[in-house]
Amino acid sequence: MALIAEDASLEEVREVFSHDRFATRSGCRVMEAARGHAVCELDITDDHRNEKGGVMGGAIFTLADLAFAVASNVGESVTVSVSSSIEFMSGARGSRLIATADAEKNGRTLGFYTCLVTDELGTPVARVTQTCMHLNR
Repeated sequence: MALIAEDASLEEVREVFSHDRFATRSGCRVMEAARGHAVCELDITDDHRNEKGGVMGGAIFTLADLAFAVASNVGESVTVSVSSSIEFMSGARGSRLIATADAEKNGRTLGFYTCLVTDELGTPVARVTQTCMHLNR
């Protein structure tokens, strides 16, 4: 049984993921949610910057991880992360990060996802590959 129905409204998905306190208290928000796809955003503030003035890798990863969690849980049995690998491509030039997560292959037990993080100017910031496990299928 799915924790989040495939036909759940965006408001319903946001309510479920409002309990992901680290991400939501950091400013991450769900913008699109569907089975195997999600888009999340984060407005960059000084709290997200490192000592060099760039966006902290942890802030970028947190946003990507939330997008992955949404994409891999909508319309699925409870799904957990098995592994994640991030490649930082460029510093953000804009004021907002956008993470788009999509399923590459979603099998019976494992799912394989790619999440691309850009800024609102289209600058590629990071690419994250993620694997999940579907529980209780």
